[in-house]
Amino acid sequence: MTDASDTDADPLRAPPGERSVPELLRFGVVNLDKPAGPSSHQVSAWVRDAIDGTLAALDPEGPPTGGVAHSGTLDPKVTGCLPTLTGDATRMAQVFLEGAKEYVAVLEIHGPPPADFHEVVAEFEDEIYQKPPRKSAVSRRLRTRTVHELDLLEVADRRALLRIRCESGTYVRKLCHDIGLAAGIGAHMGHLRRSATDPFDDRDLRTLQDLVDALAWAEDGDEEMLRDVVRPAEDALTHLPAVTVARSAARNVATGAPVYAPGVIDVDDAALPAGLRGDAPTDGDAPIDADGDGTSGDVAASDPSLVACFTPDGTAVCLGHVVGDPDAESGTVVDLERVLL
Repeated sequence: MTDASDTDADPLRAPPGERSVPELLRFGVVNLDKPAGPSSHQVSAWVRDAIDGTLAALDPEGPPTGGVAHSGTLDPKVTGCLPTLTGDATRMAQVFLEGAKEYVAVLEIHGPPPADFHEVVAEFEDEIYQKPPRKSAVSRRLRTRTVHELDLLEVADRRALLRIRCESGTYVRKLCHDIGLAAGIGAHMGHLRRSATDPFDDRDLRTLQDLVDALAWAEDGDEEMLRDVVRPAEDALTHLPAVTVARSAARNVATGAPVYAPGVIDVDDAALPAGLRGDAPTDGDAPIDADGDGTSGDVAASDPSLVACFTPDGTAVCLGHVVGDPDAESGTVVDLERVLL
């Protein structure tokens, strides 16, 4: 007798390495090298149209991608790492807010750099205050962002080369302006290139031309290049703590149910709320919330790390937050944020 869960109606995808080309294109990610000139929106539209053309050729009875989503807007002149999610993978676009971003920037200095210029730059490797610029798409309220690493790589005449690893949402143009003010000489951002968006970096970037060529080869029956350019969408989740759930539990998630304790197979320690980890703060040390302001509350609210749930064969199931003990006999372990099936 055939189990109904193993029929074509099964909501679970095939394991990442076993998907057909159409399945890959409808739930994939391209670590795209954005060129200077077009906007991020225009680049995304080109990616969508190119993939939809190949889907129409290879699987005319199936749906188009339904859209693509990128990892955070880059200005038209800015180049570099723009991971782009395809089809159903667009549901997970928020994961790029969880990691850091890295840039290489040319700082155009308005005068001779002072003798303590290295020390001035180093002061900005910290939590800093920023107000988004007038042309930004977000509310212009003063906020904090963390600059994790700030290296002054080279100074030549009135130009400095900076490597910046920072929290998502940091405005590098504003950072360059503020460094110039602190140095007493003024400065502005010249060329900017994004070299990393967690979990991707510039070691395996692919161009728009790479994608178009790979799609053309796939239409002719050669899939090798496409599988190198378009990766399973699960590759965009590797920087998140993971929860492994049984396939039966994953099928329940597909209908909107949370992940209950009996369906949990394994949980990364980093996925657990502070109150359930062995290194939980004690002796009155309050857990720190996601914004790092020391606000305390219940276990889940004070440590709302985003986690990714997978089946044992590596298929993405959902995004969510661990709210209960995975070793319990019953109860909810993961509240859903996004269902990815």
